[in-house]
Amino acid sequence: MAALRAVLLDIDGTLVDSNDAHARAWVDALAEHGRTVKLGVVRRLIGMGGDKLLPRVSGLAEDGPEGRRISERRREIFLSRYLPAVRPFPAVPELVTRMRADGLRIAPATSAKREELEALLAIAGVPELADAAASSDDVDRSKPDPDVVGAALARAGHGASEAILIGDTPYDVEAATRAGVDTIALRCGGWSDAELAGALAIYDAPADLLAHYDDSPLARGVDGPPARARAGARRPG
Repeated sequence: MAALRAVLLDIDGTLVDSNDAHARAWVDALAEHGRTVKLGVVRRLIGMGGDKLLPRVSGLAEDGPEGRRISERRREIFLSRYLPAVRPFPAVPELVTRMRADGLRIAPATSAKREELEALLAIAGVPELADAAASSDDVDRSKPDPDVVGAALARAGHGASEAILIGDTPYDVEAATRAGVDTIALRCGGWSDAELAGALAIYDAPADLLAHYDDSPLARGVDGPPARARAGARRPG
């Protein structure tokens, strides 16, 4: 087991409580274009990019004329109507500080667009991570395809065996697995432990992971021996 050298961070639902906001923005944009989609249906797809989500709920390609209009309107609605109310999960800056103190390189890996990820990282209290981030703007295919995970690995400058991804959706787990990267999953995005199967360990939120850092997969840091994750101990909700 290689020493851990890089941490790839999902943003929505992992660092900030924004999954519902994204779902509502999609529903509103679709409704403005005469397409009624239930919020619960969209909410289950948050974590994918628009290239995956829009065809699922409407049959439209994101790069088609109507798809482009809906996607752009969703972006406008999210930034103006919902982003101001998005709040960070506690202890994100402290968790990032702890990982950096262990010598870990940190690179966000998100299905969000560049403009959105910069705003969300600022809300999370870690705006400096934007320079190292890989977003849906950098790849052709969003999660659960592994493209953005590969792009984040390249930005971090390390191989898959030296990295771990922290995320909150099954799409994070699948994308990381397909890229050969292990995952730590967080429940704060709204998914069940069963749906997050495949992660090395599951924690409630960033603060919970920080509180149990020394027993987590993060403890196999750059200079230390691998540590056994307390996956079983942390799975109960």
